[in-house]
Amino acid sequence: MIKRIIFTAIIGMMSIISVNAQSCGIENKAFKSGEFLVYDLYFNWKFVWVKVGSASMSTMESRYAGKKVFRSSLTTRGNDKLDGIFVMRDTLLSYCDAATLAPVYFRKGALEGKRYYVDELWYSYPGNNCRLKMHRIDADGEQHWNNKEYTDCVYDMMSIFLRARNFDATKMKKGDIIPMPISDARRLTNSWLKYRGKENFKVDGTGEKFRCLVFSFYEKEDGKDHELIRFYVTDDQNHLPVRLDMFLSFGSAKAFLRGYKGVRNPMSAKIK
Repeated sequence: MIKRIIFTAIIGMMSIISVNAQSCGIENKAFKSGEFLVYDLYFNWKFVWVKVGSASMSTMESRYAGKKVFRSSLTTRGNDKLDGIFVMRDTLLSYCDAATLAPVYFRKGALEGKRYYVDELWYSYPGNNCRLKMHRIDADGEQHWNNKEYTDCVYDMMSIFLRARNFDATKMKKGDIIPMPISDARRLTNSWLKYRGKENFKVDGTGEKFRCLVFSFYEKEDGKDHELIRFYVTDDQNHLPVRLDMFLSFGSAKAFLRGYKGVRNPMSAKIK
C-alpha cells in the first residue's frame, strides 16, 4: 500500500523478553534536531515512469506531556497526475522519548482515494508490558476506542523508522529475517524485513551516488507473504533511505531522495 511508502523504509530489532520504555528504546546516533528530508514520488503509468508527487520528513526536539521528545512529521502529497488514479494526502506525526526513542504518541491523518481517516496511538509501559490506547475515526465519522497490551515492544510506522536508523547493520548477514511488529489503531501487523545485501545506487535527478544497504519489507495477508517495499539506505551512520520501490495493488511506484539538510553525521556512503 502506498501509505507504507516512506515511513516504513526501516529496520528493527524485536523479540524482547522484558519490556519497558528503556528496553523499547535505543541509543540515538543517527540523527539530530533540525533534520529535513525531501523525496520525489513516481508512478509507472502505461510503462512510463511519471512524477506524481512528493514527500517530506522533519525531526525537531520538542516537549510532550512534560517530557523532552523528538517530534517527527511526515507528509506525502500527490499531484494532479496521481489524483486521476488515486488521491493521496497523508500526514503522520510521532513523539518519541528524546533519551531512549521509545514511542510516546502517534497520529496519522490520511486522505486515500475517497476515504479520510485518523489513527492515534498513546503508549505506556506498565510493569514489563507495552500498553496501547488506540483511537480511530473512520471515513464515515464513526469513532473507535480500544486498549491493547503486549509483552513485547510494539511500534508504529514512524517510531520504528527512527529506531531502525540506529540499528547496527554491520551485524547482519545477507538473507537475515527480522520480525517487526507494527500497530495502527486497528490491529498489530505480522510483518518482517529481509536483508538483501549491499548495492550502489545513483539518485535520479541529483546525480548523487551512494553505497547502500538493501532490504525488503514483507507483510502476511490472507496466508500469503507479500513484498510491499524494497528500499535502499545509506551504508553509513545516518542510514538515510535514498530509494524505495513500492509494489502496490494498483501498480508500481518509486521514491527518490531529492534533498536533505541538518543530517547529524558525515555522508560517508556518498561516492564521489
